[in-house]
Amino acid sequence: MALSLRRGRVTAVVEAHERLLRIEVDGTPCVAYPGLTGKVEVGDDVVVNVQARELELGSGGFDVLHANLTRGLDMPPEDAAHVMTLPYTPLQAAVRHAEEDGPLPASLADMPVVCCTLHSQVAPAAAGIGKGLGVAYLQMGGGALPVSLSDSLRTLKEEGLVEVAVAVSPCIAGDVQCVSVASALLWAAGAGIEVAICGIGPGIVGTGSAFGHGAVSAAEAANAARALGGMPILAPRLSWGDARDRHRGVSHHTRAVVELCERALTVAWPAGQEAAPDWLEPVTEVDITGWEEACSTLPLHHMGRGPGEEPGFFAAAFAAGRLARNEAARVAAP
Repeated sequence: MALSLRRGRVTAVVEAHERLLRIEVDGTPCVAYPGLTGKVEVGDDVVVNVQARELELGSGGFDVLHANLTRGLDMPPEDAAHVMTLPYTPLQAAVRHAEEDGPLPASLADMPVVCCTLHSQVAPAAAGIGKGLGVAYLQMGGGALPVSLSDSLRTLKEEGLVEVAVAVSPCIAGDVQCVSVASALLWAAGAGIEVAICGIGPGIVGTGSAFGHGAVSAAEAANAARALGGMPILAPRLSWGDARDRHRGVSHHTRAVVELCERALTVAWPAGQEAAPDWLEPVTEVDITGWEEACSTLPLHHMGRGPGEEPGFFAAAFAAGRLARNEAARVAAP
């Protein structure tokens, strides 16, 4: 294992967000995380990691800023931060973790927890929950680690569909940092969150094997949610447009999550789809009337396909969100 680094000069700052910059280094697209590297300006002398782009990875068509030699040296650590993110790597940095700020509740008190196996499920799931509830997005390992990389998440927050984004280690760059998915769920419950969405970042890790993929994070979230008194709801990955047999119909990623769940979870199934396979139990059929309109302002993309090409994929994630909303209403009822 080796880093592929090269030196260059920032030639453009294309897009700036609080925790993410899209820049160009010698004319080549690059992303930067200013919380790690400091401010970035045109003309800065920088070092970039070029490996993902050189390997032509589907989700890595850009370089990543590794160090800013002009203004990113000798930066002080974050105030009152003692726990390292990305520990014992060249990018380790101290960040204040939510667990350091006081006791967490002992239970989720029946809080619904939507478990997604792909980042592209998060937006339709949030649309299914809808507005008017406190919703937290918890990002776990299995895809991109920086929460701030997600354009979909920024849209969800702007639309009022997600209130707060939690980076669960090893993820970074969220509104809140937590050590584990269990403590992140408890923090959310203690902060008044009514529904949690657990997922992974863009660009899922996959090997084609039964359990060697980022989707297994959904099983970790589901097991933790049930153990802590929550209600885990799985958004199944459905596809009839994928060329790969293992992902056609109900993906083998969904099967892996079901097989790894030691505690009960509910699988949301969109009404009107063909019957769920026998091994996918227990299934709750959900009315998804109006899902297209509810998702119309959101970026919906899955493997280069949109809702017109893969309606079942997005409808299934929406169904999980709608079921979570229904369960939240039941919990809140006197």
